[in-house]
Parts: sequence; structure tokens; C-alpha cells
Amino acid sequence: MHRIYLVPALVGLLTSVAAGPLAAQSAVPKQKAAPAPRAVAAGAAPAAAGAPVAAATETSTAGADDKTAKAIDGFRAAKFGMSEADVRAAMIKDFNAKPDAIRAQDNASELTHSLLLSVPELLPNGGTAELSYVFGYKSKSLIQIGAVWSKATDTAMTPEKLFSNANILRAHFMGEGFKPDSIAVNMPVAGGIVMFRGSDAKDRSVILLLQGTFENKENNQRVLTPTSLLLFYVADAKSPDIFKLPPGQF
Repeated sequence: MHRIYLVPALVGLLTSVAAGPLAAQSAVPKQKAAPAPRAVAAGAAPAAAGAPVAAATETSTAGADDKTAKAIDGFRAAKFGMSEADVRAAMIKDFNAKPDAIRAQDNASELTHSLLLSVPELLPNGGTAELSYVFGYKSKSLIQIGAVWSKATDTAMTPEKLFSNANILRAHFMGEGFKPDSIAVNMPVAGGIVMFRGSDAKDRSVILLLQGTFENKENNQRVLTPTSLLLFYVADAKSPDIFKLPPGQF
């Protein structure tokens, strides 16, 4: 079973991507990061199966249009601040899930609690993803939702599929009206590429991260081999509701 974290280390990775610190959930345990699809301009064709792909280095802060500003209040029927019972009901409603298909998991270091559910075709033709709903240490309410696509969630997953999923989601988020100065795309970070990062007026964030391993190829070109795609919806990126030792205790 995957260990669910609100990974403090990811704050450092993503602070260079957009204004403000960022805490993000990882549905991957403490292990070597999985390789990830290339992050290139929207519309580019994927590489052949199993082939490494070049990572873009461009960023953008002007992707949002003039439509109504996007509000990030959760994912589908599950809204930030909901109780575990309400989130379970939302998961059953959204995915016609059987109650015993929803698994519970605790994080011993952050003292958070999570619900997990495998969902086939969460993204049309995108393969099976694992959803995770994280409840805060103090509030006991929903603070974060994540989705992971990888070989661990779907044995038929391929680099092309991950790359396609990433491009589809990035194009979708680019048109959603996030705060222009919060938007970043195609930013290499340790272990992968942030395909998209954006926040709403209340600084609730969406992060789309391709994980992988970089290699240096000809002409000093850095190449990323894809294995996993992570999508996060974060209620409070600056101060996540997780256990922290009070200052001065040690």
C-alpha cells in the first residue's frame, strides 16, 4: 500500500516554480522517484514506447484568460473541510464505489488520515489512477486530494499514456482561469517536471507533477524518462494541517 504524505520536502522543490511555498501530497512512499514523461509544449507528439524524452525548461505566468477566476474547493463532490463520513459519501457518489473498496491509511509522522480508492479511467482513456483524500491532523477535515497514475496503479501504464495524460490535464488547467501570477508550466525540479502549478484567489493550489529520472544526452540535453504522474489539490499550501513539533521542545 502506498504511504500518503503531505511532503514538506516538495515545498523546496516548488517554491522556485511559483510565488509562495507549497506543500504537496505524494502518493508514492519514501523510495526512488519514478521516471516521468517529458514536459514539452502542448500539442507535441509523444516519443516511442519506452524512449526517454526531452524535458522543457520554459515557464509561464500568463496562462489564465479573462474568464471567471477558478475556485479550487476540492475535487468533484468532495470539498475541502468535509468530514470523513461526508467524503466517503462523495467518493461513492462520484465513482459508484462500493464502501469496502475505500481503504483507510494513517500517516504516523504527520498524524494525518487518508482514504484511498482505485479508479479506472479517472481521465478518459488514461488508465487506472489511485485517488487519495487526506484529513488534517487538528481539523480532521479534508485538506488535500491527490491522484496518481503509474505502473503501481495500472500495470498496463506506458510512458506515452503518462505523457498524454499530462498534456491533456495541463491544457485543461491552462484554460481554467487561475491567478496569472501563480501559474508555472514545464519547470524541471528534483526528480521530475512540474507540468502545471496554479492557485486561486484564496491561494488554494493545483499541482501537476511528472516524476522521473533525468539523464544528460547529446548537446547537454537533459532527458526525463517517464513513469508516474501526480495531480494534487491543496487547500492550504503555506500551512498544511499536519503535526509539527512545537519550537523549543528539542
